[in-house]
Amino acid sequence: MIRIGKISYWHVHADDYTRQALEHPGTELAAIWDEQPERGQAKAEQYGVPYYASLDEMLAQDGIDAVIVDAPTNIHREVMVKAAKAGKHIFTEKVVAPTAKEVSEILAAVREAGVKLTVSLPRLYDGYTQTIDRVLRDGKLGKLTMARVRLSHNGATANWLPPHFYSKEQCGGGALIDLGCHPMYLVRHFLGMPESVSANFGYVTGKEVEDNAVSVLRYADGAVGIVEAGFVNSHSPFSIELHGTEGTLLYGFPDEVPVVRYNGGSDQWEKLQLDDRLPFAFSQWVEHVNQGTDAVENIAAAVDLTKLMEASTISAAQGRAIRIDELAE
Repeated sequence: MIRIGKISYWHVHADDYTRQALEHPGTELAAIWDEQPERGQAKAEQYGVPYYASLDEMLAQDGIDAVIVDAPTNIHREVMVKAAKAGKHIFTEKVVAPTAKEVSEILAAVREAGVKLTVSLPRLYDGYTQTIDRVLRDGKLGKLTMARVRLSHNGATANWLPPHFYSKEQCGGGALIDLGCHPMYLVRHFLGMPESVSANFGYVTGKEVEDNAVSVLRYADGAVGIVEAGFVNSHSPFSIELHGTEGTLLYGFPDEVPVVRYNGGSDQWEKLQLDDRLPFAFSQWVEHVNQGTDAVENIAAAVDLTKLMEASTISAAQGRAIRIDELAE
């Protein structure tokens, strides 16, 4: 049984990951620390586990094997390096950290300690992604020329996001680094890493972080990736478009079933049957801990995600395209 210490309930999905820990037969929640003591104490009472006022004290407990990190993004490096040095396995919400340099420091600590790290990148493992991967493997779209993925909601206009999600200091950004992570890692999954990134941010509700964003990824072979995210849209469906020399695949317009039309097929859109989803990242992490294996592809995707987010943030600030190889590691 893997006994888990929970690091913070800052993130809106913190309770979701707590439930996964409670429901998984191989894990149990053992302790909670939070940078806001009142919140941490309330959660500890809710879940019936001890609250630690000191993170160092919680990490020193022999009865804790691992941690789930849902802390503010700007302290990810601090808490994960501490956890790794204490010999605790780590499951974390995306992004791993705001900069490639901080991610490198976390990974160095993880490698030195020999602990297992896995990052929550849920849409990589959903059934529609497995279906799309099958279509791409079959070559029905030919050479991909464009990938566009959009994810947005009305969190800022309807005021249901917690106020700290608009903190530039804590989050490192707004809609793009939060919601835009999912479109970003999917575009990277479909097209690979680009040469450069150009981003534009909008500030519809006047927050200090962007609530409307687009990032364009440029590839050496001429392909283009488009990542869109926003906190100011009422009924904008999560959507995927893949365009290639031989066909096009659409998902989310409006039915959540991929449709494809390709050369050599019929002249009508073909509705695809969804493949089964892969196990959630949390379950993958438990398996890696138990088997002593590494989440190689998951971590590679998470590292690239931070690079793409960092490049986008710099691009929007400087008004120019940012090459990936410009980033310091």
